[in-house]
Amino acid sequence: MSLPTLQTAGIHHITAFARNPQENVDFYAGVLGLRLVKKTINFDAPEVYHLYFGDQAGSPGTIITFFPWPNSRKGRIGGGQVGVTTYVVPPDSLGFWENRLRSFGISVMKAARFSEQYLQFSDNEGLRLELVEREAGRSSEWSFGGVPADKAIKGFGGAVLFSVNPQQTIQVLEKVLGLAKVGEDVGYARYRAEGEIGNLIDVPLAGIGWGDGGAGTVHHIAWRAKDFTEHEEWRSAVERNGLKPTPVIDRQYFNAIYFREGGGILFEIATDPPGFAHDEAPDALGEKLMLPEWFEPNRAAIEAGLLPIQVRALEGKQS
Repeated sequence: MSLPTLQTAGIHHITAFARNPQENVDFYAGVLGLRLVKKTINFDAPEVYHLYFGDQAGSPGTIITFFPWPNSRKGRIGGGQVGVTTYVVPPDSLGFWENRLRSFGISVMKAARFSEQYLQFSDNEGLRLELVEREAGRSSEWSFGGVPADKAIKGFGGAVLFSVNPQQTIQVLEKVLGLAKVGEDVGYARYRAEGEIGNLIDVPLAGIGWGDGGAGTVHHIAWRAKDFTEHEEWRSAVERNGLKPTPVIDRQYFNAIYFREGGGILFEIATDPPGFAHDEAPDALGEKLMLPEWFEPNRAAIEAGLLPIQVRALEGKQS
């Protein structure tokens, strides 16, 4: 592989599978306090929602997205996937989060790597998540459902990539995406992108057997391109390194290319612009089902086929 001429700032978004859309909204908005910034459909399967959760603006590096498919099979986390999605919270807030998660009956486990303490848990579908405290990154301005802004999730801290061939995955992180190696600890190698959030990627050094896609697993991880011009450069760089990127695809809120790296994980590179205020006012994000223009003539039929959802504050049990 050639030396990288570009460097990504880190994660743009992570997309996963779920089943029940209301339970998905309840967990990510009601429990984790994220903002539902976009309610749309899977452009390739318009009978399925595509839900986006992030900070107040849906900033790159904060966005987790879901395809909640009510009849989908249960997946199995394993190689070829993001194994753990890492969120970053402000210093001195893990205690708040441990109490909050336990109040909703969510089991938590503590772990440590690279001199950091992690609070690990799973969502309602079994998707693996963790929280870590860090100073870096802009604080959230969003407060919802009992999560004050000074404790709120800032965005992604990074991710743990489960690879069937770690050396191949590491080669792409370094030689294509331009991440720098930080070091190794407790069986992981760590790589750093240049951004302040979504920038630390851990890879278990032992290969992991293949996972099985379905509810409770990640479909793909997307990396940031700062603009449309750089995005075209990224596509050329990926192709130049012997990988096979898709053509550029317009996803309404970003342009995307996709390719599968040698460790089996589906990578995307997504543009920061135009963002989620492209078709809604910033103070009204996520309130209406947004459809691309080619689906508008079918709005009534699409809406009739989707289960109704609402963002609602939830009451945890007192611990």
